[in-house]
Amino acid sequence: MILVTGAAGFIGYHVTQALLAEGERVLGVDNLNSYYDPALKRARLDRLLAHNAFEFRKMDISEPEAVLALEEETEIDAIVHLAAQAGVRYSLENPFAYVQSNVMGQVAMLELARRIKGLKNFVYASSSSVYGANTKVPFAVADEVEKPQSLYAATKRADELIAYTYAHLYRFPCTGLRFFTVYGPWGRPDMAYYSFTRAIIEGHPIRIFNHGEMWRDFTYIDDIV
Repeated sequence: MILVTGAAGFIGYHVTQALLAEGERVLGVDNLNSYYDPALKRARLDRLLAHNAFEFRKMDISEPEAVLALEEETEIDAIVHLAAQAGVRYSLENPFAYVQSNVMGQVAMLELARRIKGLKNFVYASSSSVYGANTKVPFAVADEVEKPQSLYAATKRADELIAYTYAHLYRFPCTGLRFFTVYGPWGRPDMAYYSFTRAIIEGHPIRIFNHGEMWRDFTYIDDIV
């Protein structure tokens, strides 16, 4: 069985769908928080629950006791850890949510991972935000990532360091993926491409930041999966 955290989220939903299509059994966990409309998360979840090979637990991955209890309840052989508090701007308003979910949640999941004998892999979501103000493009794995520009980025870099430490101490494989902004069906409504599309449909001007002097890469969800 593969454990997928954030299974009702955008990326987690698509990853879970792909695993189920390959004949895997999946245990999905999610706290269904209200960072954006939970109705979208429940709609994704309803589609997953139609599969007999999918189980769901509503839980917060930053609560260690609940996470560690999964070891006794299920036979997990791989973990895909995608649950996190997303969004850069919101980290200015609610920094505690990021430390709680992204850092405490990462530690709790790694503590579970180290207790599972024969774990095949611990795959977790990092972010391209860790590259900070790096001006060299294209970015590379070996680039300096010690100057994050947001608390969100700092928590993701902390996740990488913590995972490296656990992999070193307990000798199990960890794979961190630095996602560049992901888009596609069932995506997050707080993303720029949704606000651009909404403005176009409603005939409103598109809101541009930094005088339009910025650009970024987007990655289609199927490539992330």
